[in-house]
Amino acid sequence: MYGDSETVRRILTEAGDTWAVVGLSSNRDRAAWGVAATLQRFGKRIVPVHPKAETVHGERGYASLAEIPFPVDVVDVFVNSSLAGGVADEAVAAGAKAVWFQLGVVDQAAFERTRAAGLEMVMDRCPAIEIPRLG
Repeated sequence: MYGDSETVRRILTEAGDTWAVVGLSSNRDRAAWGVAATLQRFGKRIVPVHPKAETVHGERGYASLAEIPFPVDVVDVFVNSSLAGGVADEAVAAGAKAVWFQLGVVDQAAFERTRAAGLEMVMDRCPAIEIPRLG
């Protein structure tokens, strides 16, 4: 288990409301698009991060985490596991409070590095599934 229910709750309720969604584009068929919409419905500000830097759900996109000119609280990662560790390292460098790897995204070494840097982290979970459970 890469994120006990208490860690999930803390990230969703205490880490902050600005969520960078890495891998979010305007492609409505991708999971990131629907998850970002759910996060918005629950009061989160989403920040699309994708090489195309597209505006999604009314929010300006950025090509990388480093280009975002304001603090980000949580980095939600929708890239494959082989790339996710690098994104986690970028999240640490950017000063994020938490990193969330989506369903199917697992990198144990990245998890250990991110936790050692003092960030909260969960892997292989989906915030759009977890947030309605909070009641």
